[in-house]
Amino acid sequence: MNKIAEVNSENPVTQRMLTALQRVLKPLIRLSLAQGINFQMLVETLKTVLVQVAEDEFKLQQRSQTDSRISLLTGLHRKDVHRLRDQPDALLSQPQLVTLGSQLVGLWISDADFIDANGSPKALPRLASVGGDISFDRLVSRVSKDIRARPVLDEWLRVGVVHIDENDYVHLNTEAFVPSADFEGKLFFFQQNLHDHAAATAHNLMNQTPPMFERCVYYDGLTAASINELKALAEEQGMIALKTVNARAIELQVASQLPAEADQRFTFALYFYHTKEDEDTKLVYENHQSKKTSG
Repeated sequence: MNKIAEVNSENPVTQRMLTALQRVLKPLIRLSLAQGINFQMLVETLKTVLVQVAEDEFKLQQRSQTDSRISLLTGLHRKDVHRLRDQPDALLSQPQLVTLGSQLVGLWISDADFIDANGSPKALPRLASVGGDISFDRLVSRVSKDIRARPVLDEWLRVGVVHIDENDYVHLNTEAFVPSADFEGKLFFFQQNLHDHAAATAHNLMNQTPPMFERCVYYDGLTAASINELKALAEEQGMIALKTVNARAIELQVASQLPAEADQRFTFALYFYHTKEDEDTKLVYENHQSKKTSG
């Protein structure tokens, strides 16, 4: 750890930020694990984003950005910084970081041992003691000697990638690895909405001006029936607000007379999240309420 990182880690504001980031990251890590994105892939992505942000947003006036300065800002080794600066599209293509699941499916749908005469993936005996080299056990061992076939099978059964027939043969559900058009649409709005909400919040936390509008209503201690009523109310009133802003945005877009000046975009979004209370949430709310009371 470099000296700057050591100093920052002892800063109480930094500690509170890290605690907040830990909570914010939980649903993203949950989604990543569900999609087969592992630690190595996340680390490489984080390195890429660190370099991109330092490169684009932390430049010194009238000074060229250097590998050394980015290394100082991010804590990354200069070799990593240099490599990532030379690969501007690293975030979009990481061929060396293929998930185990993708490797297994790739082998299953292409290797002559595991496809039938029509080129379709064979149903594989679950155990090597039954199918020998043409079995699910051997499929996994061909890709990794470190991971046993059983936990892979259990996870794939859970998420619907495979199913087992009455003869203990494992069938690949190939459609499970082909994203639907609906998935692609959801993925677009996932990155668009979360990025813009996080960017607005970060803007305000860094005391940049003018502050961006960001408000919410939150309550605990409610019943499921109350949640359903409030959800319906939020959807009804929220759609009214969205349609009103949408209609006016269309009018203004059409009325723009100077295309060269029409270089701005905005996002106005709504969401309604509900879940059972947990200890983490209670602690966050209690701390926030105590600060409001004491303040």
